[in-house]
Amino acid sequence: MSEPRRTRPGDLALLVGRDRKRRLVRLEPGETLQTHKGVLRHDDLIDRPWGSRVVTHMGFPFLLLRPSLNDRILHLRRISQIIYPKDAGYILLKMNIGPGARVIEAGTGSGALTMVLAHAVRPDGRVYSYDVRSDMQRLARKNLRSAGLEDVVEFKLRDVAEGFDETDVDALFLDLPNPWDYLRQAHAALSSGGFFGSILPTANQVSRLLVALERASFGFIEVEEILLRPYKPVAERLRPTDQMVAHTGFLIFARSLVREEETTAASGLSEAQPAVEPEEGGSDVP
Repeated sequence: MSEPRRTRPGDLALLVGRDRKRRLVRLEPGETLQTHKGVLRHDDLIDRPWGSRVVTHMGFPFLLLRPSLNDRILHLRRISQIIYPKDAGYILLKMNIGPGARVIEAGTGSGALTMVLAHAVRPDGRVYSYDVRSDMQRLARKNLRSAGLEDVVEFKLRDVAEGFDETDVDALFLDLPNPWDYLRQAHAALSSGGFFGSILPTANQVSRLLVALERASFGFIEVEEILLRPYKPVAERLRPTDQMVAHTGFLIFARSLVREEETTAASGLSEAQPAVEPEEGGSDVP
C-alpha cells in the first residue's frame, strides 16, 4: 500500500464533525480553530494523513478531509447571491462545457459559477467573465486565486450592452436580471449552434426571456428547475433530512441558430426563388 498523502502548511482542509457541520480552514503553524465542540490546534492537523480522525481539546472527533469543489463553493466569500452547485453542475452538462471549451459568463458576482467553469475547461480552455461592478470582480479574483484557477479566467469590467470581445465561443451564460436585453450581443459572440444559458428567479422573467429568445434566432429552448433532496445516511431509519434545497432559480437553455437571412444568402436563394416548403408530416425546428 502506498504512503498516504499528508497535510502541509498552507493546505485548505475540510473538518467535518459528527453533527455533519463543516468548516473550511487553511492550515497555518501556530494557529488554532475555535469550534462549538472545542479547540483544534493547526499544529496537530499538519503532517497528518488526509482522512484522519482528529479530536478537540474536549475530546470531540472531526474528520480531516481534502475539500471538494462543492465544499469550496458553499464556503465561498460572497457579497451576492451565488449559483449553487446543484445548478452549476447541471449547467456544465447541458451546455457541453469541458476541457478546452471557450465560455463567456456575464455577471461575475462572487465567482461561484466562474470557479466551476474554470475548473471544467482547464487546462487549455478559457473563461471570459464580464461584470460592471469592480468590487464583485475583485472578490471573484481572490476566490479564484485561492482555488488556483485565476489563470484560466479573463475578467472584463464592462457593460455587456456594449457587446463581447470574443466571437465563435462554445457557450455563453447570462446571470443577469434582464438577459433579454443582451441576446443580440450573445448571438454575435456564440458559434453557430452554440450553447446559451441563463438563470432567473421568477416565472415572469422566464416568460419574457422565452419570447425574446424566439425572436432572436435561438432554438431548442428548454426551461428546467433542479430540486435537491438530501437523506440522512442512517441505514436503520433512512429518511429525508428536515430541509431540502428547493427552488434556487429557473434554468433556461437554448441553441444559437443561423439567422434566416444568412441561410438564404448562403444558399443563393432570393425572394424570387423561395425555399421549398417542407413536406407534410415533416418535423419543424423546435
